[in-house]
Amino acid sequence: MFYYGYGFDSGYLLVIIAAILSLVASSRVNSTFKKYSKKHTVRGLTAESAARSILDANGLHSVRIESIAGNLTDHYDPKANVVRLSDSVRNSTSVAAVGVAAHEAGHAVQHATGYAPIKVRNVLVPAANIGSMVGPYLIIIGLLLSTASYFSDVLINVGIWFFSLAVLFQLVTLPVEFNASRRAINILSEGMYLESDEVPAVKKVLGAAAMTYVAAAAVSVANLLRFLLLAQNRRRRD
Repeated sequence: MFYYGYGFDSGYLLVIIAAILSLVASSRVNSTFKKYSKKHTVRGLTAESAARSILDANGLHSVRIESIAGNLTDHYDPKANVVRLSDSVRNSTSVAAVGVAAHEAGHAVQHATGYAPIKVRNVLVPAANIGSMVGPYLIIIGLLLSTASYFSDVLINVGIWFFSLAVLFQLVTLPVEFNASRRAINILSEGMYLESDEVPAVKKVLGAAAMTYVAAAAVSVANLLRFLLLAQNRRRRD
């Protein structure tokens, strides 16, 4: 058994399992990307060219493509209306890079078409940022107060509600990411960008990337459950 502060903390086990899942997912996406970065497209299409073509085909001529430092730091910034591709992706002709670029272009298309989950995620961003930073501290402070009181209960409950918004953000992110990958695969499967035997490699790269979001959501949910268990144990003790 694990004991922490206010009794049996079975939430620790959930957090540990989720953290291991996150590490495995991160390792897998890096190894998969590295593997298929060595497999170059027959047509010699660069990731930037693929993204530009997909954006233009959807009428998104105003969306710019820029470079960003780092490894797999690729993303679409809706505020700046920019698709940012990492140095290892932008000018690469690998199937992995083309898949990642198509995925980010898919996010731009989501915004342009008013895809509902991405609208919800955008609304949640400010609250999720505050919730992830403030929520845990409020909960911990409430738990550390020597005796249960109305004030400590308020701190714990408010902290849990704040952190729940961060968890909700992670959960809403899942359909957004899966949909962007599905859009990318469908576009690349049409034959204009890749050969048919190159598409399975893209599926593996984007599938591995998707698991990192699943793992992140699992970690958030596990932490929320742990906080709920700690709060419940606190009330039982007092």
